[in-house]
Amino acid sequence: MSQLHTLLAQADAQCLARGVRFTPIRRRVLELIAASGGGLKAYDLLDQLSVEHAATRPPTIYRALEFLIQQGLVHRIESQNAYVACACPEHAHGFQLLICRACGQVEEIHFDEISEQLAARAGDQGFRVERQTIELIGLCAPCLALSTPSTRS
Repeated sequence: MSQLHTLLAQADAQCLARGVRFTPIRRRVLELIAASGGGLKAYDLLDQLSVEHAATRPPTIYRALEFLIQQGLVHRIESQNAYVACACPEHAHGFQLLICRACGQVEEIHFDEISEQLAARAGDQGFRVERQTIELIGLCAPCLALSTPSTRS
């Protein structure tokens, strides 16, 4: 089973367990985002979906994205105003995104202790965290290798 099929099967099961509707349009939006490999903007989704469904409009896309975010299936990349599929939808804790500035690849990592420490520190200040997005922007290993001059003689 491919990674995309596994992700969609997890999403199906998660929505069923929560008693929420995983409609065909929500499924297709998740599928397009997951297949992109990097961040995908809402209007890119609209362009792709309008080819398949001429009646697709921006509110349809934004409602689907809001649902997918609420269900923990998609993350919003704040710095790019784009969306990426959650690599671990069963993981209910904080996440961090590694974003390659060269190729656009996005990787999700989980250091729960960072999220917990930030929430605790905010709580000490009388602030309740409702959502946190931590984005680390740099170069992925393949792009870093391409940018580093060879040390061979």
